[in-house]
Amino acid sequence: MSKICPVCGLPEEVCICEEIAREQQLIRIFSDKRRYGKIVTVVEGIDAGDIDMDELARKLKTKCASGGTVKDGRIELQGEHKKKVQLALEEMGFEVEAR
Repeated sequence: MSKICPVCGLPEEVCICEEIAREQQLIRIFSDKRRYGKIVTVVEGIDAGDIDMDELARKLKTKCASGGTVKDGRIELQGEHKKKVQLALEEMGFEVEAR
């Protein structure tokens, strides 16, 4: 017997809670200059209660072939990766605003 989602009441195989959470969030992507002139791509606006931030950061780091971390509810990737991150997040179903 499969588990039932406590939010929507559907079996976990067909649960749509995460898809709805992705559509409702507005994610902002921007670059920031850090110490010694290093560029960091910052992804913010993701609700950590609905989306697994560590898994999403892992996917983005793999897609961009760079390092990064999750800090203060934001994903920080080493380097200038706004276009790659925007395309990757749109493929995953997020609504993205790039500055």
